[in-house]
This record gives sequence, structure tokens and C-alpha cells, in this order.
Amino acid sequence: MVREKQIIECVPNFSEGRDKEVIRQITDEVERVEGVKLLDVDPGEATNRTVVTFVGEPSAVMEAAFRCVKKAAQLIDMRQHHGAHPRMGATDVLPLIPVSGITLEECAALARQLAERIARELEIPCYCYEAAAGTPERKNLAVCREGEYEALAKRMDVAAEAPDYGARKWDEQMARTGCTAVGARDFLIATNFNLNTTSTRRANAIAFDVREKGRPKREGGSPVGKPMKDENGEVIMLPGTLKATKAIGWYIDEYGIAQVSMNITDINVTPLHKAFDEVCRCAQNRGIRVTGTEIVGLIPKRTLLEAGTYFLKKQNRSTGIPEEDILKIAIKSMGLDDLKPFNPREKVIEYLLEDADRTPKLIDLTVKEFAEETSRESPAPGGGTISAYMGALGAALGTMVANLSSHKPGWDARWEEFSNWAEKGQAIQKELMVLVDEDTEAFNRIMAAFGLPKETAEEKAARSAAIQKATLFATEVPLHTMQASFKVFELCRSMAEEGNPNSVSDAGVGVLAARAAVLGAGLNVKINASGLKDKETADRLVAEADTLIAQAKEAETEIMKIVEAKL
Repeated sequence: MVREKQIIECVPNFSEGRDKEVIRQITDEVERVEGVKLLDVDPGEATNRTVVTFVGEPSAVMEAAFRCVKKAAQLIDMRQHHGAHPRMGATDVLPLIPVSGITLEECAALARQLAERIARELEIPCYCYEAAAGTPERKNLAVCREGEYEALAKRMDVAAEAPDYGARKWDEQMARTGCTAVGARDFLIATNFNLNTTSTRRANAIAFDVREKGRPKREGGSPVGKPMKDENGEVIMLPGTLKATKAIGWYIDEYGIAQVSMNITDINVTPLHKAFDEVCRCAQNRGIRVTGTEIVGLIPKRTLLEAGTYFLKKQNRSTGIPEEDILKIAIKSMGLDDLKPFNPREKVIEYLLEDADRTPKLIDLTVKEFAEETSRESPAPGGGTISAYMGALGAALGTMVANLSSHKPGWDARWEEFSNWAEKGQAIQKELMVLVDEDTEAFNRIMAAFGLPKETAEEKAARSAAIQKATLFATEVPLHTMQASFKVFELCRSMAEEGNPNSVSDAGVGVLAARAAVLGAGLNVKINASGLKDKETADRLVAEADTLIAQAKEAETEIMKIVEAKL
């Protein structure tokens, strides 16, 4: 029921970089779509091109993308367009990029859906490129855009060069809009590595050491030797050490230092932390030190979490710690605050979306506020919410024992064993913390359904259906709480048996909290299931709840015997 929120980024490029009013009207279409956040608008005079960046959940981003393509087609006449950048349409390229909770393959499928809709509803022919490409050749954007806008009329008569969607003869409308390339690609990170030198030449040397393209092979192995060529007259390159990277060295007047400026084109191949470590190694080989890292633009949260986890493991420290703590390790390890303060809330895409659509949550209250809110005369938060929170506290206690065990003097050889348990505990805790608010949301849905109009037969039927749907949700949520809370027993059993003996009582309290969570949520399953008209479904849900209750009681008895024996 609870899953990671899907977020994608869309970076359309429009063939207009000079008329601010046209650009504004296009970006207004993006901002009109609920659930989408416009991150950046970057117009270019010389290129006569504007790069727009926005993010959100897939359905909202798809709608925003369609609307701005439609608006661009209305406002931009490609017959009048001139600019320095390659282009073939009013909306030239439109890539979808996975940020969190979604794969590149899923983004590719969405891109093809979007291309089909654009071609069908707007009559703008579309090519699909990169991960969305239908053929290996069309993975390369340059192949899709070969000859640019000026070559489209002839290409439309060649079957092999026809667009993937909306193929037809060249006509007046196509002459106005051109074609659009819709694709899917991985997230690109632009980053600069700060060096303790002012030498651009040495920064370049490091960049050539690491970038995938590498450097030219030169006669005699001398850095000033003549570049060597192959039998086809092409310069022979000596590849660098990092795949999926482009890099160059430069000097920044603002900071008074040289940097290695890098684009990581596939963070799955070369994550940021790997690039950092390799630049550090190559810099050290040249007597230079990396003092920090500058991230240009925004990044997915996983980039920092992966980095923090990587550096924790290098220290033989537990990775089963709160998300905020992992981020701090990433920031300090890579020197992200070297040149100026680094605020994850301003640089991480997921946090920006959270803060833009911030709604009050129970889990954001203080302990005192949570207790007081529960005590008021309102029926929510109630027993279901408290059950979820009890389960989360049980998981937190088990995780605490795992982390204490990981850091126990003399147990250094076992740090990874306990780190793995702590990671499991953090995952359980996170799942249950979502359910704290989800249980209250379930109650609110029921109240909203009962508040629907019931004057006509149609209204009564719709109201009844809504009540049943909400009641089913209100029954499934506490059942999910039971399932998640039951996972706490395995964690606490292991910690009681193998963990730090000084904390065995904490493992025991975790067990008792988990038992209260399972039994308490079970009461909510039963009372809500009684309102279901589908008795077969109701009986099935109650039966599953009863099984979990029995198993929880048995697990509690067994684990508490272990705990009591060690006290």
C-alpha cells in the first residue's frame, strides 16, 4: 500500500530564446498543472532556444509536457526561426528522466505514450530517442535530428527516415511546427571539483585522466608530442578512468581556484561519490588536493544517500541510521559546503517538491504535541494511528540495539552484520511512520464519503460506493500496520540473541511495542471490516488479522523468554 513516490523530471527545449512573452506563455502552461514544480527556465539569445526544467509525479508531468508542446506549436513558427543550436521543431527535444521510485524503462514507455499523444492530438510528428528509441540507431539524438529542420521536407518522403509517430507528407502545418524528439534518459549531474591550485593546465590534466574520452595519444609519449592518428586519419585517444563522464579543467575568478568541471551522463554507471574519489586519486598523483565539490543545479536524493552510505561503509560504520545523518556524512565527505553552505532542502529535488506541497502531518509534531492532539475530542488520530506509531517505536528500539552493537568495542569484525539489521529496522520504521498519517487519512476518507449528497438515486448509489471504497481502505491500512509491525519481531529477536547484551532490555521493550501495535491495529481491522458489504472480503481480512495476532502473541512469548534469561 505504501510505496516510494514516483517522481520524474522533464527538460523540454523550445526553439525560442529571445521573446520573453512567448517563453512566459509556454512556462505558464507548466505552472497551471497541479503537482508539477517548475525548477528552471534558461533562455539563450545566440541559440534562440530555451531549456525548461520541471518535476512531479508522472501523470502530472506528462500533462504539463503536452500542454507546453501545444502552446509552443501555437506561438513558434519554425519557418521564421534561426539560431546557433541544432533544432528541428518548435519543441525540439523533450526527454523524461527518472528521479525516484521509477525506472528508466518505465520512463521510456511514458515517453512513447507522450509521443503518440502529441502526434495524434496535435498532429506534430515525433521521433523517439535514447531509451525510448525503437531502433538502436535512433538512440542517438543526432540521427533523429539529421539535417535539422531544413531537411525535414525531404525526410518525410523516405520511409526509413519517417518519424515514429505521426508520419505523413510534408504540409503547411508541419512546416510551422516541425517535428519533436521525445525520449528518456538517465539523470545528468553537473559538478565541479575544487582544487588547491590556480593552474588551469593541471586541472585539465586531471580532467583528461578521468573523463571517458581521455586524451590524445602523442608521439614519444610526450605531452607536447604530435597527436597520433589511426589508418582512417582519426586521432587515437587514450581513455580516461571514468565511464559516462565529460570533464575539463578551468579557473574560476569568483573563487580564485581551478576546478575540474564534470558532467556525469549516467549516475548508474558513475555515481557522484565514485567520481569524487577518482578525481581525488588522480589529483593526488599530481601533487594536488581536492578541497570540495560544487553541485550545479539540482540532484536526486539517492545521489547523496548512496554517497553517504558509501563513505560510512569505508569507515566500517553502520548505514542503518536516519536519512538526515547519512546526508550529513555525504556533505562532509565530499566537501559540498566548501565554497558556500549546502542546504539539501534547496538542492535535492524530492525535498523541493515536499516543501512546495507541504501539508501538516502528525509525524512532524513534537512528542508533546502528538499526545495532546490525540487526547482532544476529535476521533482522529485514534487507536490505528497510535498502533502504527507503537510499531515504529518498536522498530526504532531494535534499530538502536543494532547500531549500538555495530559500534561496540571489540565487535569490530561484526559491524556489517549489525549494520544490515539496522538498515532493515530503518526500513520498517519508515514504512510505519507513513502509516501513522495514513490511518488518519483513512478516517478522513470515510467522513468525506458520508458527507456526499444523497438526494437522488444516482447520488445515493455514488455515496454508497464511496463509503464502501473508503471503508475498505480503512480496513486495509491497519492490516498493513499489522504486517509491518510484525516484522519488528524478527529484528528484536536477533538483537536479543546476538546484540549488545547491555541493551537486551531495549530489545524487549521493542517486542512489547510491536505486540501492542499488532493487537491494536487488529482491533481497527475488525471494527472497520464490520462496515463492509462484501462479507467475503471482510472475512478474509479479519482472518488474516487473527492469524497475525496469534503469531504476534507467540513471538512475544518466545522472545521475552530470551530477554528475561539475560537480565
